[in-house]
Amino acid sequence: MTPAQIKLKRTESILKELIPEAIGQLSDARVREVDVIDIHCSRGRSDAKVYLHPHDYTPQERTLLLKLLGKARPVIEEYCMKDQGWFRSPKLTFVFDDTLERTKNIEALFAQIAKEKKDES
Repeated sequence: MTPAQIKLKRTESILKELIPEAIGQLSDARVREVDVIDIHCSRGRSDAKVYLHPHDYTPQERTLLLKLLGKARPVIEEYCMKDQGWFRSPKLTFVFDDTLERTKNIEALFAQIAKEKKDES
């Protein structure tokens, strides 16, 4: 790994700890229930995507939570800056992680294909 990649991974690791702490200190109880799964920083560490666990939220609830988190973004970034002594924090973007659902859909398709092939035989 290059030194730049090490710094990037270190920043992601720090943000994985700080962002849930910052979210937990917000006054809105709906936002405090959100779970952070992963964080990916851009190569220059100026932007970071925060992946959230989708649980069983409806699309309306997801939209509302993303809107609330968007409004709380400056507070969360300020918390990270103060805790680490950074001059600036990566700009956070919140996204629900749907990879588990997509994986289930793909597995269901493979199972359906296997069943069709078995029925043909």
